Amino acid sequence: MLRLLPMSDREKDAEILAPRHQIAVLERQLSGQRVRFQASDRALLAALLHRLPAQVLRRMRLLVRPDTVFRWHRDLVARRHAARSRPKNGGRPRTVHSVRALVLRLAAENPSWGYRRLHGELLVLGVKVAASTVWEILKEAEIPPPPERASTTWADFLRSQADACGFFETVTLSGARRCTCSR
Repeated sequence: MLRLLPMSDREKDAEILAPRHQIAVLERQLSGQRVRFQASDRALLAALLHRLPAQVLRRMRLLVRPDTVFRWHRDLVARRHAARSRPKNGGRPRTVHSVRALVLRLAAENPSWGYRRLHGELLVLGVKVAASTVWEILKEAEIPPPPERASTTWADFLRSQADACGFFETVTLSGARRCTCSR
C-alpha cells in the first residue's frame, strides 16, 4: 500500500493493465482448459478478493469466476473453524487402572465366569462399567472366553474328586486289594 502512494494514476493504471493483458494471453494459450490452483493460491486469492462486492469481481479480469472465489473463501473459513473446534484428545478416556486390575483378578479367580457374569459382579460391588468394556479388558489381556478357559478334563475331574474324599487301600488276607472312600 505504501508503495502505491507516490505513484501517479497513470502508473497505477499501467500496473493494473499489465496483469490484465497477461491474463488474456494466458487464457488464449489455455484454449478452454482449466487452470489448476494450489491450496495456497486459493487461500491467497480468497483472502484478497472476498471483501469485494460481486459486481466489482464480475468486472475484474480473473482466471476464475467470482462465485469460485466466494466458494474458496467459504471453504477456507469452514476449514479454519473445523480445525479450531476439533477436540484435542480423540476417543473415550481409558478405563481406570484399578477397575482393570479388579476385572483381571475376578477373571483369574473365577475361570468359569464370562464377561457378562463379571460385569454383573462388578455392578454388585458398585463399579459402574459397561459389559463391552469388561469384554475389551479380557480381550486385551488375551484371556479366552470361559468355555476355553475353564474346561475341565476327565483327569482334572478325577483329581478333584480324589481330593474331596479320602481313598484307603487295604489288602485283605486273601491278597486282594480293596479301595474304600471315606467322606
